Amino acid sequence: MAISCHQSPFKLIPPSPSINLSKPYPSLSLPGSFRCNLSVPSITPLLAEPEPVFASVKSFAPATVANLGPGFDFLGCAVDGVGDFVTLRVDPDVRPGEVSISDIHGVGSSAKKLSKNPLYNCAGIAAIAVMRMLNIRSVGLSLSLQKGLPLGSGLGSSAASAAAAAVAVNEIFGGPLSVSDLVLAGLESESKVSGYHADNVAPAIMGGFVLIRSYDPLDLIHLKFPNDRDLFFVLVSPEFEAPTKKMRAALPKDITMSHHVWNCSQAGALVASVLQGDLEGMGMALSSDKIVEPRRAPLIPGMEAVKKAAIEAGAFGCTISGAGPTAVALTDDENRGMQIGERMVEAFGKDGNLKASAMVKRLDRVGARLVSSIRR
Repeated sequence: MAISCHQSPFKLIPPSPSINLSKPYPSLSLPGSFRCNLSVPSITPLLAEPEPVFASVKSFAPATVANLGPGFDFLGCAVDGVGDFVTLRVDPDVRPGEVSISDIHGVGSSAKKLSKNPLYNCAGIAAIAVMRMLNIRSVGLSLSLQKGLPLGSGLGSSAASAAAAAVAVNEIFGGPLSVSDLVLAGLESESKVSGYHADNVAPAIMGGFVLIRSYDPLDLIHLKFPNDRDLFFVLVSPEFEAPTKKMRAALPKDITMSHHVWNCSQAGALVASVLQGDLEGMGMALSSDKIVEPRRAPLIPGMEAVKKAAIEAGAFGCTISGAGPTAVALTDDENRGMQIGERMVEAFGKDGNLKASAMVKRLDRVGARLVSSIRR
């Protein structure tokens, strides 16, 4: 018996006795039971090329927390108030049917590390994918990327850029594509930049919590967290880079049947807790991964102490955000979240000898959105 995940197959072995920004993106009003079945391998362009509706647009896509403990590569959620912006304009100096990246700027040294070649930039790849879907051949586009997320932070930096770019291109032509199409475009970018997984880009586009039910074909389920419940993420980022490739290389090749059963039960409990708005249940499940986190935590200096400090300070649960190194804790109170963040920062300094910063953010229920536009 075997299960597999992208880039790192897990083979089961028998157990042994020793072991708010501006207005929301209009096409993203999704019911709680929303599901889209997407065929990934082929992208069929529109038969008729649409005309640009706007001369320029500006879009935003939020940060995301992927995996959520036991949900490796199939669970993720969006985080409000932090993310990437893309400004896009029709540019007569760009060859028709092509995208040019005019400038990249943003936090830290992230902007300097990114290529302006659209074929090697996650925003550029997603923009090209949407242009291909729309069959754009008569105009060229110029793209400006503003990074609000550092690279290798575990907060879905590449996915935010891809999601913002996909939405921007779609909106400049009047928004003819569906959410499903935009996720496909973002996934095409993710597959070339950070791996074939949608647990960042899907929630970045759709908002809220998203379950990836299947990758072949891609099947997404939008999980509705109750509107009357408050959920805050305490995000603590140390000055330490955890490249996704390195963190994926640390994954175990073999897992015991008992660990497989445990993680499946915790992932199920996590989904149930999201739908019920049960933060205590969410925290317990999120903190209980026995497969991925035990391999990755030792690679992030102080991570185990940070998790312990968060829970002792009153967090419902704590785990690694995505591939790390950001640690994420859950709470229902913003002020308590700030106190939890302080304890986590102290733990990174004391036990990991790392400087860290904390922020407390709500669940983003909207996802990628249009921020502003100028008509032609």
